[in-house]
Amino acid sequence: MKLSNELKPVAPRPIAWETSQGLVPYPDALARMEARVAGIVAGQADELVWLLEHPPLYTAGTSADPAELLAPGTLPVYPSGRGGRYTYHGPGQRVAYVMADLRRRGRDVRAYVQGLEEWIIRTLADLGLRGERREGRVGIWVADGNGGEAKIAAVGVRVRHWVTFHGIAINVDPDLQGFAGIVPCGIREHGVTSLAALGIGATMADVDTALRRNFDAALG
Repeated sequence: MKLSNELKPVAPRPIAWETSQGLVPYPDALARMEARVAGIVAGQADELVWLLEHPPLYTAGTSADPAELLAPGTLPVYPSGRGGRYTYHGPGQRVAYVMADLRRRGRDVRAYVQGLEEWIIRTLADLGLRGERREGRVGIWVADGNGGEAKIAAVGVRVRHWVTFHGIAINVDPDLQGFAGIVPCGIREHGVTSLAALGIGATMADVDTALRRNFDAALG
């Protein structure tokens, strides 16, 4: 028996992509995401992956502990509304904000977060680096070359009416000293690294190409 049109699952339309040049102030990015999410909820805007870089700053997630801001006053700190704790953003870090409609993608937030992680892992693999999840730790981790491991990418999301915003951040070639002013994501036992610090000479354009190539396999 055929399903009526009302009962057939609705496939997502192709997601839009946008890349911003220059550094995008965090309040501007947050306002833009809020507006886009409202448009998607209302059926008036398409899903969007927005690639950008921020000027040096910290964002505080909903679980941020003020004791983990180690150098208050050194950089602007913005409440973000996403899950997680403190993180650093700055030039040389690829931020990918994803505004996706989970009403069309399964209504499963845990699966969506796992999809973001898989997206990072596949992207890093394209660039010659093995990224892995770690139980009890947020983000994606890699061998640091000294027998230990370090964090190379962060994940933080918020969902409103089944539409996502915020997303991921991959350290391409940022100033890693920016992370010294916080306990990144509340994890003291391990450091933070980047593609450049590991000797991988990928450009931001290389990273963007890999992100586009792997999106559908991880999240489509």
